[in-house]
Amino acid sequence: MREHGWFQVAAVGMFLVISWVETLGAPNQPPLIPRRVFLGDPDKAAVRISPDGKWISYLAPHQGVLNIWIAPAENPQQARPLTQQSKRSITRYSWLYTSRHILYLQDQQGNENWHVYVVDLNTGETRDLTPFQGVSARIERISPRFPTRVILALNDRVPQLHDLYLVEITTGRRELLQKNPGFLGFVTDDDYRVRFAMQFAPDGGMNVLVPEGDGWKPFLRIPQEDSLTTSPLEFDRSGQVLYLLDSRGRDTAALVAWDLKSGNRRVLARDERADLSGAFIHPQTYQVLAATFTYERKHWKVLDPQVQPDFEYLLALTDGELTITSTSYDFRWWLVAYVMDNGPVRYYLYDRQRRQARFLFTNRKELERWPLVRMHPVIIPARDGLKLVSYLSLPLPADPDQDGRPKHPVPMVLLVHGGPWARDSWGYHPIHQWLANRGYAVLSVNFRGSTGFGKKFLNAGNRQWGAKMHDDLIDAVNWAVDQRIAQKDQVGIMGGSYGGYATLVGLTFTPEVFACGVDIVGPSNLITLLNTVPPYWKPALKLFQTRVGDHTTEEGRRFLRSRSPLTYVDRIRRPLLIGQGANDPRVKQSESDQIVRAMKQKGIPVIYVLFPDEGHGFVRKENRLAFNAVVELFLAQHLGGRYEPIGKDFVGSSIQVLAGAELLPGLKEALQELSKHRDSLPQAKP
Repeated sequence: MREHGWFQVAAVGMFLVISWVETLGAPNQPPLIPRRVFLGDPDKAAVRISPDGKWISYLAPHQGVLNIWIAPAENPQQARPLTQQSKRSITRYSWLYTSRHILYLQDQQGNENWHVYVVDLNTGETRDLTPFQGVSARIERISPRFPTRVILALNDRVPQLHDLYLVEITTGRRELLQKNPGFLGFVTDDDYRVRFAMQFAPDGGMNVLVPEGDGWKPFLRIPQEDSLTTSPLEFDRSGQVLYLLDSRGRDTAALVAWDLKSGNRRVLARDERADLSGAFIHPQTYQVLAATFTYERKHWKVLDPQVQPDFEYLLALTDGELTITSTSYDFRWWLVAYVMDNGPVRYYLYDRQRRQARFLFTNRKELERWPLVRMHPVIIPARDGLKLVSYLSLPLPADPDQDGRPKHPVPMVLLVHGGPWARDSWGYHPIHQWLANRGYAVLSVNFRGSTGFGKKFLNAGNRQWGAKMHDDLIDAVNWAVDQRIAQKDQVGIMGGSYGGYATLVGLTFTPEVFACGVDIVGPSNLITLLNTVPPYWKPALKLFQTRVGDHTTEEGRRFLRSRSPLTYVDRIRRPLLIGQGANDPRVKQSESDQIVRAMKQKGIPVIYVLFPDEGHGFVRKENRLAFNAVVELFLAQHLGGRYEPIGKDFVGSSIQVLAGAELLPGLKEALQELSKHRDSLPQAKP
């Protein structure tokens, strides 16, 4: 059998125990911060102000999961839980303009068949507005002009298509607003009129259509190169001016106002280096007041003089990046947040009338007492000249002055974002902080294909999965080694979704570069990935066919096979840990099953962890803590960093180790301890 270099479990395990004991007592080491501080549920999240300005709402723990809490804006200490979920955290919610009702979404065990619920602040009564099995609902539009009616999108008629329904929240009564004949989605306005329909063209471009009689007629053709950087955003109060994210005729996406009557278009804000990342719009007049752009860091462009004094005050109030999370409908009260890189988010309630902000709370109070590290934006050159905006965090002992340059190279984890049509940004990052505390440098790279840096950078990733997109990651690793940040033989790779795919690519396409890999819900075979997407993703398949590869033709399948890690499984030389949710609708469990099976057939060791009550990522804090306890042991074994013993972090989780438990010291014992506590937890089939 091929020697894979990680069978000497007992010796390595003894080294880890000694190393852990030594580092706990070493005077030059920072304290070992408990995992739960970074990876448990936040104290508060998604903090907002009600439309009437009387209430503050947020997500906070209650009954073991995140629930919606409300508090009088004048007295946040009188907070009380509004919802009573006990099985799975709420992650998304919205105020209605009654200021008495809140909508929230909930699925079951990660299946993403979202139900939309409404809860009454006065009575606590909760109503399921979408009581259908196997249906994935969306909140399409909430309008101040119809306080007790909302537009919901439901795929109850055809699983592939979402129709629009007007729903009365007080009774649950619904009426069909727009049947979907085959569109990706719709654009509506505050009068609850359907204004546009969106449809991918055969070449990957986007067709925007307008209703005409009983049918539709073309309105706008967005070329393929602009299809991810050009789209309608919102209308002004009159409904005749369309605000548009628009990259046509330029590289980066600008904020454009388009007068639909005259045809005149006016650029409101643009940046040469970055796409529009946000727009601040007056809740009543719908006038755009300010815009944000994010290259290395977020910066504001104030567009209206009436709010210039407000921004001058808020930007000078405290450190961190300013975010306006919500405002009252009369625009007097703003809920603002300041994102830090080495501390928790700080929330303030701003009274615009008095031009005065009052501190409310942070999102993770326990972080305030621990020594955290800085996140350093760095620009890494790719081999073909592209500039890769990246973020580096370094452990305190190696970089005590936190200037981004360590005294000596250290083990490093390359943390790859998902999407891939997403991006990494500056700010507090729990994984960066956790791994830096364990002794690792952490590097996150916006490889080509990431969003936010203009269409040329985005389109440079077309059909480059496992190719130039991966080259960018390798170039970043080489940069870190050349800069004496990372030790060449002690670099791990880790990520979720596309980041999980990148991990598998790293261990198969470049098998000698990485010392180990952690794949979280990553696809192993691009053909089976595209053949098993959720039905309601079918209208968007052209996006994948043109930017990833065409799974419907033999030539396309040959291409996708050549970019699939499963094809090259026999090249794996380095340790691999895989984490998967059994109910993942995007990257099915079969994606992990098949590469584990192939590795077993070839005698290649692998650790495979499954959570039967999770989907695309791990929402339950018990499962997050359990999986990352395994990750921490795994990285310590193969990169040499510090670790916190598993302890009780498996208790309450649904963790199942389907392969490789014997490869990690302490894992089998933790599982045996867990078996005493978990008789009532769900089980999954291997």
